[in-house]
Parts: sequence; C-alpha cells; structure tokens
Amino acid sequence: MNGIFAVLTLVLGMNDAFYNCDGNCLARLEVQDRISISQGSLQFRGDVIGREVYARYDSSRANGPFQSIYGVSYSSLGDFWAGAGHSYTMKSEGNGFYSELHAMTGLYVQGSGPDLGGPIEFRSGVELGYEFSSGWRLAASFDHRSNAEIFPLNPGVETVQLRVSKPLN
Repeated sequence: MNGIFAVLTLVLGMNDAFYNCDGNCLARLEVQDRISISQGSLQFRGDVIGREVYARYDSSRANGPFQSIYGVSYSSLGDFWAGAGHSYTMKSEGNGFYSELHAMTGLYVQGSGPDLGGPIEFRSGVELGYEFSSGWRLAASFDHRSNAEIFPLNPGVETVQLRVSKPLN
C-alpha cells in the first residue's frame, strides 16, 4: 500500500477544505467525538498471522475537514502500536453511509510478530460503514502499517477489521 491511504486523506481533505469553505478552510471546528473498538485479522505478506484489537478515540477537534484521532492496538502476537493523526470523513447525502480515510504516526513495540523495521510506524487506511440515527457506527476497515522507508527494512502489515463506534455526546 505504501501510503496510498495517507495521500488520499490529504488530497481529498484539502480538496474538500478549499472547495467547500468561505474563508479559513482549515479553521478549528468542534465535531462529534466518538470511541471505537475493532477486531480483525493481522496480515503479513498476504498471510493471516494473528488477530488484532484496536481502540480509537476520534476527538471533538478538527481543522477544516481533518479530525484529530488517537489509537492503540494490540495483536495476538504481543505486538503493540499507539499513535495519533487525522481522519477525513465523507458522508453520503440522504442516508447513513459514509467512508473515511485516516493517516496516523505512531510507535511500534514488537512482540513475537514481524520485524517492521523500526519503532516508528505509520498507520493509514479506509473505513466503509453505516451511521445509525443514534450516531452509532458499524464499519469494515482496512489499515496498512509501515515505516515509509525511514528505516532500511520496511515490510509492512495490514489489518482487516470490523469496527463499532459510539458517539460520546
């Protein structure tokens, strides 16, 4: 994946910011905060190697279309990742369907899982889901983690997961 979701997050978010604003396109905004939990398969080089549990807090702070997010994951192999970044959400008009792109920078602690090359790992991905009238969300998500070649070794891992999100306010 080599960062394609991170690039899409930036390009689509900036496009939204500049074509749908009346002034300061990256102004600070208050948005819906939520907590989510997901679980799914951890994949390395196309093979399922374990399971991962991932928790994320989507804060009430945004700059234009970019919402601040914080996440932590733990795999069945004892691998740990924690990071922060931004998401960009596109909602379908007239129904509850949405898609979201996210890009995060984080720290990786290797357990018995694969050597990802270093302690700094970037997580980017896409989420496709449905938001119920109550604000709860149910989604399928795909994440890629790698170090963007800041270290000589950069194999990357992917997670395919089911996510449930609850609004906090």
